[in-house]
Amino acid sequence: MKPPCIFLPGWCLGRGPLTVTVNAQNGQIFDLPGYAETPLIRDFYGAADDIATRLPANTALVGWSLGAQLALAVAARHPEKISKLVLIAGTASFIQRDGWPHAMPPEMLAEFAAGVAADIETMLPRFIGGFNRGDAKAKAVTLELLELADPQPPAAALATGLDWLRDVDLRPIAPLIKCPTLLIHGANDPLMPLATVQALSALIPGAQLCVMADCAHAPFISQPEAFSTRLTEFLNE
Repeated sequence: MKPPCIFLPGWCLGRGPLTVTVNAQNGQIFDLPGYAETPLIRDFYGAADDIATRLPANTALVGWSLGAQLALAVAARHPEKISKLVLIAGTASFIQRDGWPHAMPPEMLAEFAAGVAADIETMLPRFIGGFNRGDAKAKAVTLELLELADPQPPAAALATGLDWLRDVDLRPIAPLIKCPTLLIHGANDPLMPLATVQALSALIPGAQLCVMADCAHAPFISQPEAFSTRLTEFLNE
């Protein structure tokens, strides 16, 4: 019997961008804390633990971007719950740190967070367009994501997610993951450069890395058929 498949979305955009992918797997989406009807939990590890308490046993857990960081934490801290782990555009640390150079400079994230607090309506199209730079279908993917995005969550939820991106470093716990793990990553992702996911895959025991050429941060939108094929193969192994 195929294990239940739960998806965790990325920052700000909500369920919409993942809906087709989730439906293809007969999966379910768990909203991030503070989104839709889900209560806001400001502590990152508290949020990961809360997700774990709601997961059925033997879950295949799939996370995108910020959702991938939460999924990684869930799998590392609650291995008894997770049968398989998929990280889409994942990273151990969103910003540069000692020994982690291939990431966003902290001051750039701080500038972005200030812009979001001041005017999210202006910043969101820039954010989506920015993370699609390098994708062969950049303009089309950006327009599709803007159309699919859910209504924006409260400002507190957005700010909490950006705080997590600033503060969380998952390198110490990534080696604790025990389940089969697949990392799917766009070769041209400007937010999570390829060197970053290569370093992350080396930290997770036995991790498989699938690099999708000509893709940026949303491979399931840019190349849905190839993405779905690889995801389905892994989940059915």
